[in-house]
Amino acid sequence: MKIWTFLLLVLFMTTSCSGNSGPQNLTWYNNSVITDVYDDPEKPAEFTRISIGISPQIFYLSKKGKDYKALLEKATMSHKKAKAYHIGIENNTNIIKQINEIP
Repeated sequence: MKIWTFLLLVLFMTTSCSGNSGPQNLTWYNNSVITDVYDDPEKPAEFTRISIGISPQIFYLSKKGKDYKALLEKATMSHKKAKAYHIGIENNTNIIKQINEIP
């Protein structure tokens, strides 16, 4: 009986600790409109600078990210057409990781 309890405990611990921890590491800005999109003046080869909100907060898109083009397209549409999105910012980095449509 002890062996079954031990195996169940190990299985439970393995499955509960695995998974995608990415979204838990994001701060969300819901219903936000991007007010400006431009190359970062300090590191133009690495980042695009994004301003969010009326009193702008500055965040970044990494040009080296695999989804850079898709994120830049959504950021540009938000800026040009004042379209609101849910924007996920990686904690402690100010890098935009997700821009989601509002359902």
